[in-house]
Amino acid sequence: MDRRQRKTREAIFAAFIALLSKKDFSQITVGEIIDKADVGRATFYSHFETKDFLLKELCEELFCHIFDATNNGETEHRHIFTCDAPNSVFLHLFQHLQKNDNNILELLACQNNELFLQYFKNNLQKLVVSQLSLFETRKSGILPDSFWINHIASTFVETVRWWIDNGMKEAPETITEYFYLAV
Repeated sequence: MDRRQRKTREAIFAAFIALLSKKDFSQITVGEIIDKADVGRATFYSHFETKDFLLKELCEELFCHIFDATNNGETEHRHIFTCDAPNSVFLHLFQHLQKNDNNILELLACQNNELFLQYFKNNLQKLVVSQLSLFETRKSGILPDSFWINHIASTFVETVRWWIDNGMKEAPETITEYFYLAV
């Protein structure tokens, strides 16, 4: 993707995030997105087939850099934003939340947060699978893997909710420790 296409895509994402923070997903129109992003309808559709596809792509873009870094062993990466990845992927996620990269906190706090959190949890489950060795000693032998993976991902999501609801007073390192202790 060239720089011009990336800037257009980022403008569409930013417009969509701004609208999601004020309106229900079902009430947002493509017309509103293109007006706010200042792009043409054909341009929008050259990047995204539908508004649903835009939401899916936004969620994937927000989290894929973490998965890419995990899979490739990279310590620095760029998708929508650039960062230096810490050793813990869970700490990495908390750091992005604290920085409020791409207004991610607005997405988590908006009236559409259940939709966003579901995409987040689905991606998180993939991440948990790659990190299962961190939790091996805590798993009871009778638990099916699918239950255990869902439990870890759900615990992370609820830790994020608690952290946001309580003003994010704890440092990312501290909240990561809480998460590890809760699993």
